[in-house]
Formats: sequence, structure tokens, C-alpha cells
Amino acid sequence: MVDIRRSIDKRLRIWLLFMLAGLLALVVALWFFQVVRTDRYVRLASENRLRMLRFPPIRGEIFDRNGVPLALNLKTFNIMGYPLDIKKYDLLPIISDVLTKHGIPSSPEDLSSRIEKQYWAPYRAVIIVQNLTLTQMTAILSDPVFPRLLFPIQVTCRTYPAGSIASHILGYVAEISREELVSRGDSGYKGGDFIGKNGIEKQYEDLLRGKSGEEILEVDARGRKIRSLTEKVPEKGKDLHLTVDLGAQRLVETLFGDFRGAAVAMDVETGEIRVLFSAPGYDNNPLAWGVSGTEWAHLIYDESKPMMNRAISGVYPPASTFKPLVGLAALSEKAITRNTSFFCGGTFRFGGRVFKCWQKYGHGNERIVSAIKDSCDIFFYQAGLKTGIDNLVKWGNLFGVGKVTGIDLPGESTGNIAGKDWKMEKFHEKWYQGDTVNYSIGQGYLLVTPIQMLRMYAALANGGKLFLPRLVSVNQPQYTQLDLNGYNLNLVRNGLIDVVKRGTGMKAGEFGVSVAGKTGTAQNPHGLDHALFVGYAPDKEPRYAAAVIIEAGEHGSSVAAPIVGELLAYLVTHDETYSKQN
Repeated sequence: MVDIRRSIDKRLRIWLLFMLAGLLALVVALWFFQVVRTDRYVRLASENRLRMLRFPPIRGEIFDRNGVPLALNLKTFNIMGYPLDIKKYDLLPIISDVLTKHGIPSSPEDLSSRIEKQYWAPYRAVIIVQNLTLTQMTAILSDPVFPRLLFPIQVTCRTYPAGSIASHILGYVAEISREELVSRGDSGYKGGDFIGKNGIEKQYEDLLRGKSGEEILEVDARGRKIRSLTEKVPEKGKDLHLTVDLGAQRLVETLFGDFRGAAVAMDVETGEIRVLFSAPGYDNNPLAWGVSGTEWAHLIYDESKPMMNRAISGVYPPASTFKPLVGLAALSEKAITRNTSFFCGGTFRFGGRVFKCWQKYGHGNERIVSAIKDSCDIFFYQAGLKTGIDNLVKWGNLFGVGKVTGIDLPGESTGNIAGKDWKMEKFHEKWYQGDTVNYSIGQGYLLVTPIQMLRMYAALANGGKLFLPRLVSVNQPQYTQLDLNGYNLNLVRNGLIDVVKRGTGMKAGEFGVSVAGKTGTAQNPHGLDHALFVGYAPDKEPRYAAAVIIEAGEHGSSVAAPIVGELLAYLVTHDETYSKQN
């Protein structure tokens, strides 16, 4: 036992000696570089013989779920220079003449402003001109007037192969602003760096960005390199693989044609987004390479709002696509039963007003399943009144109406769930029963985003899992399990199946896959009605849900329903699990 103890003590002493030796070596190294070598670096700096060259970070690339490239790095060239040399030899007029001669108009004032934005220290290189092709760079460098104190470095520039098809998902990168530099503090950004400005590029900036490199040089009296003192290569950021299917995204773009609106699709068992499309779109490639103030203003002030992501930021009345939730609320609050019947003669008189059904001569006696199938307004007017606005708001809240879904994109809108408190706060008016009548068919003050409607129908399809939608997949999908009565849920789902089989949404079922869903036609104060359809497929064993809104499309049954039907058919038939079973 004593021998074992002695052996252990001996080993501990040896490890202690190793640790002390390592610590001593570290102290000596620090002393050498910070004390002995300090004078040399100070002398080099004082003699203007020290130069620091910073290499920008290499951004991580982005792919769709099948490995199709969505955002790549293209090799380009920057021409760099040192503020100290540029000022000393008054190079700005010469640089301006050379660049202008080679098709890159740049006044001395523009160049001075560009240098000032990046200025940190006189011996740190700044970007004079960026994103040159090999041909451009060669032509400029071969010009005999080109100042030899300037030099090229190879960098990368963002390119987006899918262009406008996926621009609202990806966003774009651009040169960091002064305000962003201040807000980012000591996070390593410098003037001239590129940063995500929207979409995935902005949301996952910290993962995609990478780390910059640096080289410290000793130069002669004319600024020419003598040798490299230290060098650190730039590091690439993390590549991202999105849940989006670019094939489905392209299909939606084709189906939309010249329509404005949005389309979203989700895997109802994981919350992964397969499609997120907004029209009109914009080409994010020029933004990554740099646009003029005029070009930027044209994009921002375009009346069609191409930069707006309608899928997550557009708010619309849900219209009749809200009726299934009203029906579920009425059943759950015992305001109606499966056998409750209301007569629809085309009109409903209430409080001195006449509310109409879309079917001019009415539907006759309607129960919950047939009322969903026929989209009978009169049935839902009365079911909503019996349920009451407080309960309707409660059930809307449960399904995420009026709240951000938490999708991993910036700029999501909340929509508006309305209700008594909201109206009093907004208009200083009480809530009237007539407001509830309109609310019950998804009109009035109620506003939703397409992504909210998608998530609601996905929860109806999967038995009450309200997912956090994701464009970048995670190991453990996040969802809230809603406490839904299975019998009531099946009644609503049977109604949605009948909508496509024999009701207002039959055009959604013409693509070889069984679809369940609901049409909607929403009032538009600025023109023709909006057309909506939200649904899922296959109808009995749902896998995917999709929502489409066509602005000024007029009829959900004839315009939006076929787009959802074809999109769901594409997703289902391209699903490996479904293909093996069929």
C-alpha cells in the first residue's frame, strides 16, 4: 500500500514539474513578444514600416434540403491600399482617373468617403474598389498609371443562383452600415465588411459569417513589402441546409404567374417549411454586389412592394378559411352539437341588419359537416353568436392567431385577433354582436398572416400539435400540444374532406392526391377580393399542409384551390415514405 502511495506521489510531482515548465515557457514567450519585441514593433510603426492587411471572413454557403445551392461564394478581387500611403502621395485623383477609364466611375470625393468609412488606423489596409472580375482586375493592374502602392487580394462575393424565387427566404448581404458597426460593438466587424440584411442571411448571421484573417507586413520606405511578420488565414462560416424544397418553390412561382400573394407549405409532423413564396419577388443578386441609391429607392418605393415578404408579413382577413376554427370552438364550448341545424335561406336578420350568405338563395338546413363543405355563412353567423366573441378569441389564441409563429426569419407580423378589449383600446367603442357575426366568417377586424393560417391547419391535420415553423431543421422540433376533443376534431376534418370531394374546393383534388381544405374569399378595401385556400394531404393520413393567398384573385375555389392542390400533390408524390407505400 505504501509503495502504491509513493508511486502516485512521484507521478504527481512529475506532472507538477511539467505544468510549471509550461507556465514558465508561456511567461517567457509573453515577455519576449511584449517586452523585448515591443520596441521593434513600435519602431516599425513609428517609421511607417508596419502594415496590417485584413482578409474578410468567408461566408458559409446555403443549400436546400436536397443539396441544391441557394447562396454561394463567387471568387472576386478587391483592390486595397493603405490610408497612410494614399494621403502621403496624394493618390486619390490618380486612382479616380484609372478606375473611371476602366468603366468604374469613382470621384476623389467618393473614394475619400469610402476610405473614411473603413478607417481605423493609417497602417491598416482599406478597400478601394471591390468585387472585380479577373478581367477587370487584370486590365486595371496593367494600366501604366495605376499606383503600385495599391494591390489586389482575392475575396468572395455572394451569389444567389435561384434569384427571385427564394429571395424572401434568403434575404441578402450588403456592406455593413455605420449604425450596425456601432450596435455590433466589439464583435469583430470592420468598415467594408458584409453582413446579412434580411432573411436567413440576417437571422443566422453569427453562424454564416466566419472569421477574418490578417497579415502583418514589414515594408520599405516606399511602402513595398519586405516580409510577412505574422499571418492568420480567414475561416469559413458554417454551411446551412434549409428545409425548403427548391423544386416545389419553382413550381409555385410558375403557378402564380403574374399574381401577387403568398404560398407556404409545411411538414405537419415536424414543422419544417417546404415552401415559403412571396410575389412579386426581387432579385437579391444586385443587392449583394451593390446598387445605387436610385436603384434602391426604386425597390423600396415600388407600389407592388417586392421586398415585402407577404408569407410572414402580409396580413389579410382569413375569410371562410377561419370557419373550421369557429366550428371547432362552437363544438368544444358546447354551443352546438353534431346534430345542431340552422336554416339558410340566403339572408340572416339580426339587430336590425341583414347579413347575407354567399349563396344567394341559401343552402337550406345545414349541420356542422355540411356547413363547412358548403361554406354556409348563415350557419356560422349563428354558431359564432352562440359561442360568443370571448370564446372565439380564446380558441383563436390557442391556435396562434394574432401572435408571431416564431419562424426563424426576421420581420414577422402578428396579425390581429381583435376582440372586446382590443376594440375598446383602439376605437374606444364596445364590441357589438354584429361584430361577432362578421368575425364568425373571418371578416371584420380579424387579420392573419399566411404562415399563421398554415400552422393552424397543420394543427388540425396532425391532431393538435402547434409547431414552431422552421427553415433550418433542429433535432427536437418544438410544438405545443393542444387539448382537443378527438370527436369534435374529426367532425371538422370530415367537413374539410367534403369541401374538396363535393364542395367549394373540388379543384384542389384534381391532381391525383386526396386533399382536405377550405376555400376563402376575403374582402379587399383596395380592389377585387382576395382568394384563399388552405389545406393538407393526404386527407386521411396528413403529411403536408399548404396555404395560398392570391391578392385580388376574387375566388378561392377557382384560383387558389388548384395551386394548393398541385403543390400538395408535388410534395406528397416526392415524399419517399409515401412513394414506398404507394
